[in-house]
Amino acid sequence: MAAAMSVSAVVPPAAAVARARTLLCVPATARAPREMAAEVAAAAALGADLAELRLDRLAGFAPRRDLPALLAKPRTLPALVTYRPKWEGGEYEGDDEPRFEALQLAMELGAEYVDIELKVADKFIKFMSGKKPENCKLIVSSHNYDNTPSAEELASLLAQIQATGADIVKIATTATEIVDVSRMFQILVHCQEKQVPIIGLVMNDRGFISRVLCPKFGGYLTFGSLEKGKESAPSQPTAADLINVYNIRQIGPDTKVFGIIGNPVGHSKSPILHNEAFRSVGLNAVYVPFLVDDLAKFLSTYSSPDFAGFSCTIPHKEAAVRCCDEVDPIARDIGAVNTIIRKPDGKLVGYNTDYVGAISAIEDGIRATQQTHSTVSPLAGRLFVVIGAGGAGKALAYGAKEKGARVVIANRTFARAQELGNLIGGPALTLTELENYHPEEGMILANTTAIGMHPNVNETPLSKQALKSYAVVFDAVYTPKETRLLREAAECGATVVSGLEMFIRQAMGQFEHFTGMPAPDSLMRDIVLRKT
Repeated sequence: MAAAMSVSAVVPPAAAVARARTLLCVPATARAPREMAAEVAAAAALGADLAELRLDRLAGFAPRRDLPALLAKPRTLPALVTYRPKWEGGEYEGDDEPRFEALQLAMELGAEYVDIELKVADKFIKFMSGKKPENCKLIVSSHNYDNTPSAEELASLLAQIQATGADIVKIATTATEIVDVSRMFQILVHCQEKQVPIIGLVMNDRGFISRVLCPKFGGYLTFGSLEKGKESAPSQPTAADLINVYNIRQIGPDTKVFGIIGNPVGHSKSPILHNEAFRSVGLNAVYVPFLVDDLAKFLSTYSSPDFAGFSCTIPHKEAAVRCCDEVDPIARDIGAVNTIIRKPDGKLVGYNTDYVGAISAIEDGIRATQQTHSTVSPLAGRLFVVIGAGGAGKALAYGAKEKGARVVIANRTFARAQELGNLIGGPALTLTELENYHPEEGMILANTTAIGMHPNVNETPLSKQALKSYAVVFDAVYTPKETRLLREAAECGATVVSGLEMFIRQAMGQFEHFTGMPAPDSLMRDIVLRKT
């Protein structure tokens, strides 16, 4: 199998191989058999295809007492029985033989799947001595909690598992960076072409996309927890999110992939917003969170045209300008890109929808509460203080200057503030200096940093005392909806503009770049207000 790093060539043609639908498996992780049975029933109600019974999670598990109850027919879902030892990431600490006996009993009681670890697979198969029922599939699994091996090592591991006589191969690795997942996608495609059933997943936040996109690459199943807190592996999504947010039932080989590139990215509401918007217009696409450390490496690794477009957030907006083959003139002037489109020829084109989204939100906020001249921007002539000199700060500074505002840049690092101040022709301050900066009344403040973002909700970039000099305060942070900065500004009598407005408007611009269609305005607004 080729060891190439890029996923440019691993997306198979839609009709290349006849393929079954990727199954959704919900792990049952309760401590008591009755509760575990209730979890299986709840998984069935959610729409899962099968349930994994994690016997190692049961307290005081007695196989001959508990298994007949857990596997009694009729069952609401097919069962995958796992009795994971501690040395493979589970909780069972005893000898192999009692564990093997429990797994064999599960087979005799009609379990549809049984999982055994590669390390003891030969031993277990010998123990069974040919007694495996025909209707039970044996999953031979390997879990690597440290990293994701090279493509060659993964291919070798695959061959080892196949050599045991496994009905289904399972390989779970750990991502140290998001590009590691591309090697798992290669393995999935290779197995699909050879018609080898495989479960191939990559654990932790940087591996999250493997859990959502495995139907695109032909994975046999993916796992989704019953609810948050009941995960059986690091960064496992909930089954409800896989079905309702990521629309996993509709993902196939020709599904286009979009997503938000950032670090952090877990807080983002963009997947909820864009996936529902895609669904509303019948687009065969999915939008996922990409937790990215190195933008250039990410873009060169996921270089298939199927990875069709990206939203770009902190801290990658400025690097995105350098990574694109073409950059829209306004985005180039701003020095930040928040939207990347991959053309059919593979070229990357960068745009910036932040500045229009934020500036129009601030203008409309002022017009709604203060008397303004109808033909002139309400920002014209006003002193406009931007906190932050990153990508969003550049967009706000550029947009405010275009509207005739007098822009001041404040930043924790003075050199960064000065650099942006020089670019837009305005003074620069440190955040400490900003505390005592009030040359006039009625100023506008725009925070573009992550200060005050969940989970650090008690932080604020400026004291309440200093806020008394501002007539309008905007905060780009939208989780939480009301930040401490906005709450205290409102208490001081300022007009406040939520980052949600900027988020909605920039997302509409992105949707239009992604799809070439008008954004479903009222739907997108309703989604954001409903889900945040």
